[in-house]
Amino acid sequence: MTTIAFIGAGNMAGAIIGGLVENGFDKTKLWASDPSQEKINELTSSLGIQGTTDNASAIKQADVVILAIKPQVMEAVLSPIKDALQEKKPLIISVAAGINLSSISSWTGGNLAIVRCMPNTPALVQQGASGLFANEQVSDSQKAISEQILNAVGISVWVDKESQLDAVTAVSGSGPAYFFLFMEAMVEAGKKLGLSEETAKELTLKTALGAATMASKSSDSPAQLRKKVTSPNGTTEKAINSFIDQDLSQMVETALKAANDRSVELSKELGV
Repeated sequence: MTTIAFIGAGNMAGAIIGGLVENGFDKTKLWASDPSQEKINELTSSLGIQGTTDNASAIKQADVVILAIKPQVMEAVLSPIKDALQEKKPLIISVAAGINLSSISSWTGGNLAIVRCMPNTPALVQQGASGLFANEQVSDSQKAISEQILNAVGISVWVDKESQLDAVTAVSGSGPAYFFLFMEAMVEAGKKLGLSEETAKELTLKTALGAATMASKSSDSPAQLRKKVTSPNGTTEKAINSFIDQDLSQMVETALKAANDRSVELSKELGV
């Protein structure tokens, strides 16, 4: 069985490890490394995996190394472990936003199999959505392993070009915040219509969950589902027409383009 080492033991690493354990992955084949002994102790005690504060030691055990560290420290973390990575030659999966393949390859000595992944925060509750892109060194079996790992916390999709990860960032990477904002606005509007904050929140959150569940399980498109619940001259149609009059679609398009463009900028700022 594949041995996986996580460099970094923060929330995303914990989420993926937790998903793997829940899906029956052998705990003895999971390693986490972090400079914080407290974080390592927390993961090893709660999930029963192996832990260390020495990145190179973790890499020596691994067939797969997952880089679960902040983009701003990626170069500083990779430089001291370049030799260990070149000696072991594991599959490298990076979940750091904005760090492109050429930068990771440069900082790890080159000619290694690398997958870039753009996950999102619902991975913390195993409802994540991740976009993946692999360099030419990644084999089909390594792609399958990458999918297995990310599917432990949700779903994963491959994109055809690395540049498309910027669009993934705009849609799903940043996407949860858009829905949180919409829910926040619905709660406030409900309060202004006379509901208590608790009632407005409960109704809003359950409605959001129900709509997402229906959309994910239905063969109908979101547009078709919307039309099915929009009776002519009814209350829903009045609200939908208000959104249309204020050009909600253009607002969303503008917002996602802004996120996409910022993702491109960050990649240039943080990489080589």
